[in-house]
Amino acid sequence: MAPSSVIVTIDKSSNISLVELNDSDTSVFLEKQKTASTKQFSWTLLLKAHRILCFLPWIAMGFSKTLVSVKKRIALSDNGRDEVQYKERLIYRFIRVFLAISIIALCVEFIAYYQKWDLNFIHEFNPTNVTGLLHWSYMGWITFRAEYIAPSIMMLSQFCVVLFMIQSLDRFILGIGCFWIKFKNIKPTIDGEPYDIEDASSFPMVLVQIPMCNEREVYQQSIASACELDWPKDRILIQVLDDSSDELLQILIRNEVNSWREKGVNIIYRHRFIRTGYKAGNLHSAMSCDYVKDYEFVAILDADFQPNPDFLQLTVPHFKGKPDVGLVQARWSFVNKDENLLTRLQNINLCFHFEVEQQVNSHFLSFFGFNGTAGVWRIKALEESGGWLERTTVEDMDIAVRAHLNGWKFVYLNDVKVLCELPESYEAYKKQQHRWHSGPMQLFRLCLPAILKSKISKWKKVNLIFLFFLLRKLILPFYSFTLFCVILPLTMFIPEAELPIWVICYVPITMSILNILPAPKAFPFLMPYLLFENTMSVTKFNAMVSGLFQLGSAYEWVVTKKTGRSSESDLLAFAERESKSFNEDKIQRRLSESGLEMLGKLKEQEAPVEPKKKNRIYRKELALAFLLLTAATRSLLSAHGIHFYFLLFQGLSFLVVGLDLIGEQVA
Repeated sequence: MAPSSVIVTIDKSSNISLVELNDSDTSVFLEKQKTASTKQFSWTLLLKAHRILCFLPWIAMGFSKTLVSVKKRIALSDNGRDEVQYKERLIYRFIRVFLAISIIALCVEFIAYYQKWDLNFIHEFNPTNVTGLLHWSYMGWITFRAEYIAPSIMMLSQFCVVLFMIQSLDRFILGIGCFWIKFKNIKPTIDGEPYDIEDASSFPMVLVQIPMCNEREVYQQSIASACELDWPKDRILIQVLDDSSDELLQILIRNEVNSWREKGVNIIYRHRFIRTGYKAGNLHSAMSCDYVKDYEFVAILDADFQPNPDFLQLTVPHFKGKPDVGLVQARWSFVNKDENLLTRLQNINLCFHFEVEQQVNSHFLSFFGFNGTAGVWRIKALEESGGWLERTTVEDMDIAVRAHLNGWKFVYLNDVKVLCELPESYEAYKKQQHRWHSGPMQLFRLCLPAILKSKISKWKKVNLIFLFFLLRKLILPFYSFTLFCVILPLTMFIPEAELPIWVICYVPITMSILNILPAPKAFPFLMPYLLFENTMSVTKFNAMVSGLFQLGSAYEWVVTKKTGRSSESDLLAFAERESKSFNEDKIQRRLSESGLEMLGKLKEQEAPVEPKKKNRIYRKELALAFLLLTAATRSLLSAHGIHFYFLLFQGLSFLVVGLDLIGEQVA
């Protein structure tokens, strides 16, 4: 037998014995095997080290490129009209001071961490454990914060948590109401038979108003959609209410109106010489025309809204046999909801608003906030409620509240959808949200005495004051900003007042799932939606404060930028190219010599390339981003777990928004 042979004896499948015989070189063999194994292990480590070393330059390069792009974004950003121009700079200053204190506190915590001092709290102050002046100061700070600061923070956090739970309960009840409506298949009904198609006189007189202001991208499609409405031509009048300041655009819109009039459409063009009151002033001026008294209903369609031809046939019959119905509101449908992440997140929010809030309030209360467009009003209801007033930037909510106080009922049609578009850039969305959250606070100050003196039931008064205004317009932005952007990072440096995990994680995720149910295809965007809503809290809180205290920016009314999409895949460029020659032919055909001079100016204006617009830097969002990331670093030292991840991702979301990296990117 060979010297190194081995006999293997197998008694059972589970019993194997090895017997080694006549192996004089066994020790040499084992040493060689051990040497080979050591070399293989060394080579494996070297290969892994090589891979890591090759990976590090890639990370460094990516990090470097990110820093360079951020530096360019800051250098090339347009800060001339930053949101800090508003008079509410107190919030921004507070955030900066909070950030500076947090950075100093973080440096102290780093020293305490490496000195192995207690980072959380000390139950009993023991001077014998003090190793130096710095240690004594740190322990004194821990005792001071535990006895004096933490109780105040806990009281504020508990107050915000109570508001948070009340608002969550309101959302949950709305969800139950929507489920009940779906389960019972409850829908608004039409009393009697629809209008006789063969007898045009059976149709009521309807006025269609299209308010617009410098809407170059969308004026053609909005006018075309209104002119194609299926309604007897002698029973409808379309008013194009143009508040444009661009004279050349006025000519284009006027000629668009003339071209439809030549096709037999009953349409007129109105332009105000004194443009006061924004949209409310425009509508008020149009309603003062003498011929309005001949009409029974008025449909309002903003410039970017494109109703289907049967829009009036689906909405106006709901007034029939119901003299107490003052408004019929249709749902918005968005042509660009999948354009980018920003539009997807907006779609989630607005789907809940229309699918849940509007439906439930319409069915159970016969009242909801008018959305400003895609609705039909009974003109008598407008007149008895005081008409359009210019006192706030939310004229739609203003007229709805006054009509409700006068006893008029509202009907919401969830199945009737009108196409429109969402803001695709964060700048446009931010301005829109500022107006939508500052205006209601203005209105609340103005309407509170009228609500208290009105003759409506006490339940309706409670609904208006505590639910419609306070809970959904004031409390929501207040607790969202205070709880998640102020108290949460503060508790990382004052752990004695730490927020429970269910406030940070479980309840917000549950409410986000509830909000996303009306748009089930958006479930993959659940976490971005939750983070983005918290990120928008600073804008909404700022707007709420400006409206409540009548600060300067509360009176700003900025027209939301449009792109002019007529379908989900239409990017407007083709429409612009096709319309240029068409508009020039119309100008040449209809205008006098002075008009031809205007045409020359139009060509001169279109010839030069427009300067590239620049992205902005949003300072409050950036300051909050660094504040939350600082708090996340502090939570990492104490191993807070879920608090660290929430602060980290929330801080990154603020950073993305602050650098204007969400939505449409401007070169």
